[in-house]
Amino acid sequence: MTAPRLWAIVGATGTGKSDLALDLAEALRRQGNPAEIINADAMQVYRGMDIGTAKLPTADRRGIPHHLLDVREVSQDAAAAWYQPLARAAVRDIQERGGDAILVGGSGLYVSSVIFDFDFPPRDPAVRRRLELEFEAEGITPLLERLRLLDPTTAERVDPRNSRRVIRALEVVEQGSATHGAALPDAPTLWMPQTRIIGLRLDREPLVRRLNDRVDRMWAQGLVAEAESLRGRGLESGTTASRAIGYAQALGQLDGRLTEAEAIAETQALTRRYARRQVSWFKRYPQLEWHDVPTSAEQLLAD
Repeated sequence: MTAPRLWAIVGATGTGKSDLALDLAEALRRQGNPAEIINADAMQVYRGMDIGTAKLPTADRRGIPHHLLDVREVSQDAAAAWYQPLARAAVRDIQERGGDAILVGGSGLYVSSVIFDFDFPPRDPAVRRRLELEFEAEGITPLLERLRLLDPTTAERVDPRNSRRVIRALEVVEQGSATHGAALPDAPTLWMPQTRIIGLRLDREPLVRRLNDRVDRMWAQGLVAEAESLRGRGLESGTTASRAIGYAQALGQLDGRLTEAEAIAETQALTRRYARRQVSWFKRYPQLEWHDVPTSAEQLLAD
C-alpha cells in the first residue's frame, strides 16, 4: 500500500489553486483515498475576511474537509511560526486516517514552513520593541538601509512596504541568526519525503487580466462593506490582518482618503506586485513541478 502523500499546490494568486486542489481531492477520493485540504493562505486564516481573500464559501467546498480556514480573529496576530505546528499536525492527522494531505495557497513562507525542514530564528521582544519605536519615530527608510547593510539578500527579497517583516528581519540579524530570506537554502530538504509540489503558472497578460477582474469583482461583491464590518471587530488593531491587500484600500475609501476608482486601482497594482513576488519565491523550490493553467487532477495523478 502506498504511503499517504503531502501535496502542495502553489503559484501566483488568481491561477486557480483552490479549484485544482478540490479537483485533486475528489479524484483521490474516487480512488478510495480520503484526501483533505489544508489552507496555506495567510489571510484566509481570518474569520470574516472572505471577499478580499477569495475564500471559497463552505457550500463550494464540495464536501471536502478544509483545515486552517477561519481560525483567527482579525485583531489577532498570525505568523508562519504560529502556523507551522498547526499545519503539520493537520497533515499528520489526515495521513494517519489514510488520506493524502493537500496544502494549497500562495503564502510562500507558510508553505515553506510546512514542506521543508524549516527552523524559525529566535525572538527577542526587547530588540523588537526598540526597532518598533525606531520605526514609529523615523519611518521605514533607516531600517531598510540598515537591513541592506547587514543582510543584503533578505533586504532584496523583503517587501519594503511591510514594516513588520523588515523589523523581524533586523530582530533576527541583530541576534546573529539567519533571517527567513536566508533560511531557505538553494536545495532545501523536504520535511516529508512523499511530497509533490505543483506550481501553477499563467502568462503575464492573461494573469494581469484575471487579477484586475478579480479586484473589480471584489468591489462589486461588497468588499467595502466587509471591511467596514471587520473594522468593528478590530481589523485596524491587528498587526497582520490590517495589511491585507484590498482591505486597507477599502478602509481608505470609507475614510474618504481614496475614491472608489483610486482604491480599486491601488489594489490592482498591489495585487500584481504580490503575484510577481509569489512567482519569485516559488521559483526557488528545486522540487517544484510547473504546470500551465489550465491543468487537471487526472494529469497530476497520471504523471
